Amino acid sequence: MKNSEIKFSIKLDDKNIPESIVWEATDGPSDKPLPTDAIALSLWDHSQMNTMQINIWTKEMPVEEMKRFAIEGIGGMADSIENATGDIKMAEMIRELCKKLVIHVKENAKQ
Repeated sequence: MKNSEIKFSIKLDDKNIPESIVWEATDGPSDKPLPTDAIALSLWDHSQMNTMQINIWTKEMPVEEMKRFAIEGIGGMADSIENATGDIKMAEMIRELCKKLVIHVKENAKQ
């Protein structure tokens, strides 16, 4: 059996705010740690029947990029739901929400 590992390293300032994030993975695209500005990780706890979420972004990440990151993450869940469960209706509902969020973000950017 093969094992695979994903590792995140987060450098914090004196107020525990992330300054930088790097990640590496056994089957990742590089032999060296790669920089990133954000992480969104969800873990399912079967015994508690709930989700634990870890959302981290660097203090230099622009707000508009944070919003795009969130929308793309939600959109990715639509694909996962459709592929894993075959629930096309739920996937389409999520995609419709993403379309509405994109419109919202664009309208806010104009103000």
